[in-house]
Amino acid sequence: MTNIIFFGPPGAGKGTQAKKISDLLKLEHLSTGEILRLKILQKDKLGLKLKDIMASGKLVSDDVLNEIVAEKIVTCKDTGFILDGYPRTLNQSRFLEKILKNNFLKLNFIFNINITFDTLKNRIINRSKEEGREDDNLDAIKTRYDAYLQTTTEVSNYYSSENPEIFFDIDGSDQIEEITNKIKKIIVK
Repeated sequence: MTNIIFFGPPGAGKGTQAKKISDLLKLEHLSTGEILRLKILQKDKLGLKLKDIMASGKLVSDDVLNEIVAEKIVTCKDTGFILDGYPRTLNQSRFLEKILKNNFLKLNFIFNINITFDTLKNRIINRSKEEGREDDNLDAIKTRYDAYLQTTTEVSNYYSSENPEIFFDIDGSDQIEEITNKIKKIIVK
């Protein structure tokens, strides 16, 4: 059983890589962004609130994400998982460590995809045109990128210092297949 985290700013390709590695290893891909977008489609009270939060580029509260992730991890604890978009704060990382410990699980790999803002901006604008995502507008991109730098970078730095043997920096400016091949080489060692 393998458990993986993908870090990287929005548009870095962590979702794409998580999906590819999920397919390769037959792991559950837990994308908090995708889970939240599906909740928005339900158009209930929480879904409408999430839509407003995400369209503005703000981050969803730790409590909401922690609840979603805990439920998902428990359902796939026997098969393994890939976390994409979580944890984003130190509070979420502490919560994740508690969930892993309580379920006798551990992380096997942590991938941090690095990318410049200009490359990221172009990718997200193209993704918006292709997928029609409302959360992919220029103001939201800048807000999400700044939030990533202010909070999630601290989390990835924490994991890098606490788990250097399973933490890998990946150049996100490479082509998709090049990135996938680098990740595969690390996993199959």
